[in-house]
Amino acid sequence: MVVSRRTFLQAATAAGALGATGLGLGFGPGAGTAHAASAPGDVVGKVTVGYQGWFACPGDGAPINGWWHWARNWGAAPSPSNSSIVAWPDVRDYPKAYATAFPNLNNGQQASLFSSYDQSTVDVHFRWMKQYGIDTAALQRFNPTGGEGPTRDAMAAKVRSAAESQGVKFYVMYDVSDWTTMQSDIKADWTGKMRAHTASPAYARQNGKPVVCIWGFGFNDNQRPFTPAQCLDVLNWFKAQGCYVIGGVPTWWRTGDRDSRAGFSDVYHAFDMLSPWLVGRIGSAADADNFYTVATVPDLAECTAHGIDYQPCVLPGGVGDRQRAHGDFMWRQFYNMARAGVASAYVSMFDEYNEGNQIAKTAESQAWVPAGSGFLALDEDGTACSSDYYLRLTGDGGRMLKGQLPVTAARPTPPLPTAPDTTAPSTPGGLRVTGQSDSTVSLAWNAATDDVGVTGYRVLLGDAVAATTAATSLTVTGLSPSTAYNFTVRALDAAGNASAPSAQVTATTSAATVPTGNLALHRPAAESSHTQGYAAGNAVDGDPNSYWESANNAFPQWLQTDLGSALPVRRVVLSVPPAAAWAARTQTVELQGSTDGTAFTRLLPPTGYLFDPASGNTATLTLPSGTSTRHLRLVFTANTGWPAGQVAELQVYAA
Repeated sequence: MVVSRRTFLQAATAAGALGATGLGLGFGPGAGTAHAASAPGDVVGKVTVGYQGWFACPGDGAPINGWWHWARNWGAAPSPSNSSIVAWPDVRDYPKAYATAFPNLNNGQQASLFSSYDQSTVDVHFRWMKQYGIDTAALQRFNPTGGEGPTRDAMAAKVRSAAESQGVKFYVMYDVSDWTTMQSDIKADWTGKMRAHTASPAYARQNGKPVVCIWGFGFNDNQRPFTPAQCLDVLNWFKAQGCYVIGGVPTWWRTGDRDSRAGFSDVYHAFDMLSPWLVGRIGSAADADNFYTVATVPDLAECTAHGIDYQPCVLPGGVGDRQRAHGDFMWRQFYNMARAGVASAYVSMFDEYNEGNQIAKTAESQAWVPAGSGFLALDEDGTACSSDYYLRLTGDGGRMLKGQLPVTAARPTPPLPTAPDTTAPSTPGGLRVTGQSDSTVSLAWNAATDDVGVTGYRVLLGDAVAATTAATSLTVTGLSPSTAYNFTVRALDAAGNASAPSAQVTATTSAATVPTGNLALHRPAAESSHTQGYAAGNAVDGDPNSYWESANNAFPQWLQTDLGSALPVRRVVLSVPPAAAWAARTQTVELQGSTDGTAFTRLLPPTGYLFDPASGNTATLTLPSGTSTRHLRLVFTANTGWPAGQVAELQVYAA
């Protein structure tokens, strides 16, 4: 089990935060003028939230098969004596929840919890992000080589799906805590698993580069004992892969003391963006004001001087620690960032119920926590707050940083909506099937009405959420051929109220059709590496004279393409340029397939394929009849003509 960041950081720096003295640099308020080395992108000028996605429940299908992070003993149901959370979530919006061994809530309802492994849960979370103005999610990825690895791999695919369907950006944030073999493992994990997700249109990019964050370099504790040389090796490797690299660094990175090891200045200055840690450092508005003077303003100046982007943390405060002050604590941090001229923010965290610093919907009063549990609710200081209050507060704080609200020390967000909306929209009518294929069903329905306004519609496939849309039509994809599916639709409003489900319609997908032509032509391509300008896109551009070439003398290497959906695949034709200068060579290639771009299985074993200019410099890989896949990966382990993988054209055919 991963120890929370607060547990191993708070004790080491308890005296450092408020004991710091001003640095006397004389910087004045920024009056909302944002400073950043880079132009706005998916992280610069944006609000990012840390997303754990690490809760599971028995019966949810997760490989970990337990009460992951809900309980101290994952094999037993959460209860007052077996709990690892300090705040209780509001689960009213989730399509699926799991009964616990806690007593019923004080309002008599069953005490149930959600599973992050349910796609519908992740969809709800990312729908909230979109609804409340959160731009980007940083998916936390701890050491993936142990028992939690398969579940974390699957969570990455679920986050990608939700980000794509809800219109939110995401990126991978590696936490190197307790990862002793990090220096080699992190590179293998990126090239073998996580890099494939950068093909998603929802994957965050900054300055045209895919974003990766590495959290933990330079911390002065035993859980991250890496040397500056080891850290620079990893950091520079990611930059050589074409990534924009964020550093989750110690609070006192700039001064190199307290929670920071000495001698890490070169490491910190090598990052593209710095995001200093803050949990456990402050707990009141007065603390936040002190940090404005001793950290935020001089940190921003240091970053600006070195051409580094700056993304400080914003905390809602621990519910159980009574830090929140009905939003005043969090707003003071947003205000201090805005008056300093900070352009970007990292909110810690979205769903961290273990530490109680989550902004996701939380029990708003004692009526919504288990009886006798001792959990505090959002109204712990006597001020009533809605369960979505900290989502609303985050949205308003982001708008202030972006110049869409005036810079003000007075919190503009009321703990309760000024006009509480408890009326659900009307039930959508006229749900109908407007078309289908072997893998899709198109639906349309009549618009619903609401006393305030309908904000969208939730399309359900059986009991699961298939998608959410603002339109009155949708095409559900990824279905199986010749299969009957049942659909309903529910209307949503801005307050999170959902209508009753519409009348159900049933649609049967058509029989599978065999696609024709080269299925890989102009499809997205990815790679383990490339040399010079010979990138993966050259292998799917239709030009037999351009080609992909991997890094030299670094087998194994891989090249892959995304066909867009699971398709029948019978032949894969590889070629190298037909020019006579390309002498005969044999490349040893293994063919792998995947439905999600993360977990790959072998389709064909490693085999030597001859490329002979006398026969066009092509080789054909034939698959068994009935093979179907979406992502195809070629793994190269040898080449007699050159010490690298080489492909001019990757062609894929269904027959």
